[in-house]
Amino acid sequence: MVFLKKINSKAKITSDSGFGTNASSYGGRFLNKNGKANIQKTGISFMDSISWFHTMLNIPRWKFMVIVIFFYFFSNLIFASIYCAIGVEHLKGMIGFTTAEKFGQAFFFSIQTFTTVGYGHISPSGFLTSFVAAIEALFGLLSFAIATGLFYGRFSKPQAHIKFAHNALIAPYLDGTALTIRLSPFKNTNLSEAEAKVTLGLVIEENGKHVNKFYALDLELSKVNSLTLSWTIVHPITENSPLYKFTKEHFATVNGEIIVFLKAYDDMYSSQVVKRASYTFNEIIFGAKYLPMFSRSSNDDKTLLHLDKINAFEEVPLKSLD
Repeated sequence: MVFLKKINSKAKITSDSGFGTNASSYGGRFLNKNGKANIQKTGISFMDSISWFHTMLNIPRWKFMVIVIFFYFFSNLIFASIYCAIGVEHLKGMIGFTTAEKFGQAFFFSIQTFTTVGYGHISPSGFLTSFVAAIEALFGLLSFAIATGLFYGRFSKPQAHIKFAHNALIAPYLDGTALTIRLSPFKNTNLSEAEAKVTLGLVIEENGKHVNKFYALDLELSKVNSLTLSWTIVHPITENSPLYKFTKEHFATVNGEIIVFLKAYDDMYSSQVVKRASYTFNEIIFGAKYLPMFSRSSNDDKTLLHLDKINAFEEVPLKSLD
């Protein structure tokens, strides 16, 4: 990996990136591809290092459903085992002759108690069995309250349904070149007042040490009133840009990263939503431009946004940087 020793002196250094300057303390990229910080927290216990509520809100839907279903059946298996340990003779209405049948009856009685359905086919007899059933009913009510809150939280949480292209491009722009990043909304949401900020992070060698330097990139257009189609964020590479006179070899060898911060107002949630993205230099294509991703419908009454083309680009020649 090559570390720069000199950068364009006209470039604007920013001190509000939120990242440290000591490059020797950093491993890998600043942000992961999904926009989350590339940070692993240590020094405290696992239970203290995570928020279970935030974890359950952010995990994929299939994982959430697997955890809920597993917890439901596992809890009932535990209570069914407790009923069997106390003695199934304390469950009135039990119909079972083998051990498996008795356990199955205890399991389904546990489900009826856990969900407070209470069909009445089986009922507890004796203080200990009745006490366990009462505890299970309370546990079931609390569990369903938590599950309902999590379901509601997942549905009601404001999210920025925005896709970024897999690659940023160095493309022709007017009489020179520009860094371009394409994004697009992909759900039936109405986003307005969208604003983008782009920061360049570079590892630079200064006085024999490697330090992180961050530069705010000027954009052709940093705000749009309505984000309905695709938006290509453009940073013109002028004499004031930190990327001025960067060549294809620089992007292939230099340790650098483009960080994108986007916020917009969502009419559905009546709230501001935020999205982040990151491109390391090896994810930037030098000498390319995006292909169009929207067109007119066949009957001319709609504009078609082709989301499957958000990553589509073609290679093009660039003008000399000299």
